Amino acid sequence: MAPLRTALLQGPAGVPPSRRDALAALEAAARTAAAGGARLLVASELFLSGYATDPAGRAEPADGPGARAVAGIAADHGLSIAYGYPERDGSDVYNAVQLVSPYGYALANYRKTHLFGDFERKFFTPGDTPVVQADVDGIRVGILICYDVEFPEPVRAHALAGSELLLVPTALMRPYEIVPRTLVPARAYESQLYVAYVNRVGAEGEHHFAGLSCLAAPDGTVRARAGHDGEDLLLADVDPARIAAARRDNTYLADLRPELYA
Repeated sequence: MAPLRTALLQGPAGVPPSRRDALAALEAAARTAAAGGARLLVASELFLSGYATDPAGRAEPADGPGARAVAGIAADHGLSIAYGYPERDGSDVYNAVQLVSPYGYALANYRKTHLFGDFERKFFTPGDTPVVQADVDGIRVGILICYDVEFPEPVRAHALAGSELLLVPTALMRPYEIVPRTLVPARAYESQLYVAYVNRVGAEGEHHFAGLSCLAAPDGTVRARAGHDGEDLLLADVDPARIAAARRDNTYLADLRPELYA
């Protein structure tokens, strides 16, 4: 199976003034990513709304106007897109990520299960589905959001369910750089999967985002890394052969005894 070229869009820098501006940035990134051979573009947590906002005021249904616009971008450029947005479902608002296909239809929608801090708990309802997956060009793709990946259990659940690439749109703030530098590669290694960790950057209100977006491989190496400051678009390959080799050389999953754990 051929590698899946994946684009990681670090940004935006600051709160997008409007959904239109966020979509314009996404369209530009999709054009560049597709020209570089990417088949999947991953954007950051709450990409369409900004993080330091009133999410309820910018929330929309999973099939709302933002979703339709992203679907059009995906179809225009022939690649799948994962993006963060505040999802409204009745009276509840979720911190969500939607994955759309190159043909413009939704492949998966995930709601963040582990909310971080008083800010998120004020605005969002936690999701209750820990493993959400879809297939992209023959690669089994799972989705988590930011704080979720800091717990080993969700990542291991994805590995046991067959995820090969874990998308983690993120809004990680300083001074928690240990997460992309140390923890994310460790998660990839201990569960023998790729982790695409895609952060925001710059300041939004009192929040200063840490950047350092990366693609960590199942052998614990980092295949691509963005800097602390400034928007960036990383291109790197998710190689099924590397996944198979990692699972052959590192037998954590084969040797695990889940019956011992509650």
